Amino acid sequence: MTINILGLNCAYHESAVALIRNNQLIAAIEEERLNRVKHAKPALTGNPNEIPWQAINTCLEMGNLLLSDIDIIAFSFNPLKRLHNNLNLNEQCIDGEWGTADGEKKFYKKLIGIPDQIRALGFNGQFMWVDHCVAHSASAYYPSPFKDAAVISVDGIGESESVTIGGARDGKLFSLKEINYPNSLGLLWEKVSMFMGMSEYDACKVMSLASFGDPARFINQFHQFVKVNEDGFEMDINVCQFRANNFSSFEQVFGLPALQDRAAITRDYMDLAAALQELTSEILLNIVKHTAQLYPSRNLCLAGGVALNCVANTAIFEQGPFENIYIQPAANDAGTALGAALYAYHNIFYGHKNPAFEAKDTYLGPGYSEADVLASLGMFDLLYERSENVANEVAALIASGKVVGWFQGRMEFGPRALGNRSLLADPRDPDMVKRMNLLVKHREDHRPFCPSVLKEDAKQWFDIRKDADAAHYMLMAYPVKPEQRDLIPAVVHVDGTSRIQLVSAESNARYHELISAFKALTGVPLLLNTSFNDREPIVCSPEDALKTFLRTKIDFLVIDNFIIRKKDVPHIASANTATALV
Repeated sequence: MTINILGLNCAYHESAVALIRNNQLIAAIEEERLNRVKHAKPALTGNPNEIPWQAINTCLEMGNLLLSDIDIIAFSFNPLKRLHNNLNLNEQCIDGEWGTADGEKKFYKKLIGIPDQIRALGFNGQFMWVDHCVAHSASAYYPSPFKDAAVISVDGIGESESVTIGGARDGKLFSLKEINYPNSLGLLWEKVSMFMGMSEYDACKVMSLASFGDPARFINQFHQFVKVNEDGFEMDINVCQFRANNFSSFEQVFGLPALQDRAAITRDYMDLAAALQELTSEILLNIVKHTAQLYPSRNLCLAGGVALNCVANTAIFEQGPFENIYIQPAANDAGTALGAALYAYHNIFYGHKNPAFEAKDTYLGPGYSEADVLASLGMFDLLYERSENVANEVAALIASGKVVGWFQGRMEFGPRALGNRSLLADPRDPDMVKRMNLLVKHREDHRPFCPSVLKEDAKQWFDIRKDADAAHYMLMAYPVKPEQRDLIPAVVHVDGTSRIQLVSAESNARYHELISAFKALTGVPLLLNTSFNDREPIVCSPEDALKTFLRTKIDFLVIDNFIIRKKDVPHIASANTATALV
């Protein structure tokens, strides 16, 4: 008997879909990669029923299925729980929006209409709601290599929870403790981002600014309205005002004006960001230590949007009590689509004693045939040739200073480009950050670029105190060894650290071969790796890659074995022309 399960997330943002057939994970895809809208949609009370149909249809196509073939759709949200927990709250809200009776009822009505929307198009199986925090926890535990683990989800808000602490044993999840709204690290990062003239999605920019600042300057001010306990934290909603477009309390506490434009950021705001980072690491370390008391285990699983904070992740693992850690690569809300599907499989259809889905990698999106690639190439006026040794030729291009778009195999699931939809460059070039931003990325120079490093060479270049599987997914930050920093200036942040991606031949053979070829040329076993995009979602298809290539100043594009150039670019250099910068 074949069982097909779709996991679905679209309640807030990061809309995504995952498909399981029997005990095989067939696909997991974020809608933004297909509709080309960052985060797929904004999180509004009026649009939770914007179903990610492109992701659904792509998953079905990859599984050779129709919607009528799906036995269960598991949705990563519980509408009734949200409604019960968010009415009549004593806080300032925008009329008709989050936290008001009208706004919450509107959100609820949109959500509960989703099953009928899907049934109208041919679905006739079981539709089930999965609590948001449960979906996060399931996304971390079930793909992990652990039978027994403590499990923590740290988010902005689900239905009401922002943190859940629990455990898992032999395929069964259970909850031990929760921290509820308005106590939310995720929402605090959103609020501070907006206070600094950025969007609520710019936590990564605030995290990079933190490395330039002095946390001592504002940490006491944060402690005025964030009470940190050994087992958690509490926040004063009268200061935070998460559901109001009001920053007056922040202005009073910090003695700084709210910015309208991030270009106005000064050292004051860098100090503010540094204090927020220190506060986050402090709180999470306390939570992790408390979790170990509640559920003693050697292993920790972590998910939720806050789990994308690589600085805090490294602190809680290296300073905390757990010996092993698994962090969901798609730790944000996109991962709840996967978690909901896995929860349905283990707890509803088959029972919790079935084997867990140990994740070998996160390349779960669509891949494309050579015929697809050639058809896309035929749409554009470009030159290309098939390489007989693409790793050696591309390594030579990168070593000679070229920026290369690298498009291989199946697309990554999650916010990090991990060597299949990446822009690659030489980490030895001290001007590469500015050059990369000029050519394609167009982002702030304070934001670091990250290295992909051969796993077998990583400890010669980075100070790694405890081995972490999460380092395969750019979820940990490590100090670069002092004697190596001058050799790879393009990937060393101002604080002397790098957010690394470990690359093994098992996890990504083609990418490992490329980095190995670069090492053979230069002696350096790593590449600068950033997401293949230009202020847009990461490219998904060959057509996306070609369009981004044409409208930017990327030097070369490599799709599978095809090396592509614009007509005004000279012929590809041979491996013998690589320059030695070391």
